[in-house]
Amino acid sequence: MNCPKCKQGETSVLDSRLTHEGKSVRRRRECDKCGYRFTTFERVELSTFVVIKRDGSREPYSREKIEKGVWRACEKRSVTQAQVDSLLSGLEEEWTSSNKEVPSKMIGESVMEKLKKLDEVAYIRFASVYKQFKDLESFKKEVLKLLP
Repeated sequence: MNCPKCKQGETSVLDSRLTHEGKSVRRRRECDKCGYRFTTFERVELSTFVVIKRDGSREPYSREKIEKGVWRACEKRSVTQAQVDSLLSGLEEEWTSSNKEVPSKMIGESVMEKLKKLDEVAYIRFASVYKQFKDLESFKKEVLKLLP
């Protein structure tokens, strides 16, 4: 592991433990050269799968792409990194167990479903982009679905 400060390749592990979800390992490290301390997380890489886009084209799944969209929806909300990681890890397990090719529609719907439970404002933000609301009326209909 390279030190993020001095780029030296020799670091020592000071502490290792499972995260509270038990799906990754948290390691506290120290650079042997400059003494800088930092934390890394290791998680099992799930088998990769291909996303089938709306137009029928296919591309490899990118966690970063989904995470970026989720964070944009959660901007200025009280959502933590751990909550987003847990949300995405759970969804990735579902998607990889279902098939080697996953429709983008399934991915978008799954993310919206989880966001609705996590934060309703983030859900509406994500839905407005995913469902491509064209006017205020379509936005209003989606908000009304959240009301009891």
